[in-house]
Amino acid sequence: MDAKNVGDLQALLNLYKQDPTLLRAKQLSFLRDSLESMGDTISGFQRIEAFPLRLSKDGRKPPEQLTSEESDLEVDEEGVIKPDEDDPQEMGDENMDVTNDMKSKADQKKEDAIAALEAGELQKAIDLFTEAVKLNPQSSLLYASRASVFVQMQKPNAAIRDCNKALELNPDGAEAYKWRGKAHMLLGHWEKAAEDLALACIWDYDEDTNALLKEVQPRALRMIEHHTKCKRKHTLKKIQKIQDTLNWIKNILEEQEREESTWQWMTRTCRRYFDFFMAIMDPRIILAWLDVTWNPDNISKYRDNHKFMKFIGQVD
Repeated sequence: MDAKNVGDLQALLNLYKQDPTLLRAKQLSFLRDSLESMGDTISGFQRIEAFPLRLSKDGRKPPEQLTSEESDLEVDEEGVIKPDEDDPQEMGDENMDVTNDMKSKADQKKEDAIAALEAGELQKAIDLFTEAVKLNPQSSLLYASRASVFVQMQKPNAAIRDCNKALELNPDGAEAYKWRGKAHMLLGHWEKAAEDLALACIWDYDEDTNALLKEVQPRALRMIEHHTKCKRKHTLKKIQKIQDTLNWIKNILEEQEREESTWQWMTRTCRRYFDFFMAIMDPRIILAWLDVTWNPDNISKYRDNHKFMKFIGQVD
């Protein structure tokens, strides 16, 4: 097999790795049928053994799949809580027509909620903010305010839902970024927390938010460095696995090529001397050859015997 054929096979392997469903293509049905006839399991086309290559004589198999390493990062769990799994809170209908009277009532509910919050009645504050949201669902500040209470109740997922809604209504809302950042801190999502707190400082800087950002940043940087390191290792492993697989295929192809070359030589030799082997099995040819050997002049008696003359030519 020449270098071009090897290159074509490598290209096919690369395409297969990019899209394992490649062998499902109608144009490659002949290859799929061949694999099925050989007994390979190709339903998922996930194994490199699916390629119709023989094992080498010493039984070498393709490189084993690399297993993922355990994370070596020491996770900082300080201040991290279990995520809340409550049903999603009520949201208002942002498409409804909000009158001035409804806005005024919503503002009153907000004031009542703040009073309840100051009194330590967190659930009452949530209920009042919910009534305010239903009266004026177009106010991003109301969602952010209710999110602040959810954070105090240590319900970060609920807070994140409210902040997401607030940011849909107002993408520049500093309060929503601030409380969503705090919610992510409770969940240990240090990278997301750092991003949200930084955005909160950009839109409306305050010392408290900046202090939280400084607290979160070292943890976030460790996470980023760890993820980058793991991604680099994973990429190197994939490259090494592909290289090992290609080397394995190359070795098998070279071995098969050597076997084919030997067989082709034997075939050509047999074809070349086939007539000779058949001739020496004919007693008449042998007798004629002995006659000519004793007396070369007797060859004139066999000029018209084409089979004998061809035999003499091969012996010469």
